[in-house]
Amino acid sequence: MFTIISYDIIDDRRRTKVMKYLKGWGTRVQYSVFECDLDARAFTNVLRELRNLIDPNTDSVRCYRLDEASVRRIQIVGIGVVSRDPTHYFV
Repeated sequence: MFTIISYDIIDDRRRTKVMKYLKGWGTRVQYSVFECDLDARAFTNVLRELRNLIDPNTDSVRCYRLDEASVRRIQIVGIGVVSRDPTHYFV
């Protein structure tokens, strides 16, 4: 399912760890925002790891799960496109 993950993390070291972790799961579309395509199992794993990486007393991570109809309604003002996994890979 298309998932938007945004974060507000005050500590540089923790913020860098979260950013590097999320790069393995999706596309960075803004400084602290990633678009990911995660099934239920992957989403559970990502949430578990994010809980381990942040300080819940000072940091915030938000995850928005969007169905296909919601993804089609995304509006982008300015540059950028909604990131989607390619349907084919060339090896």
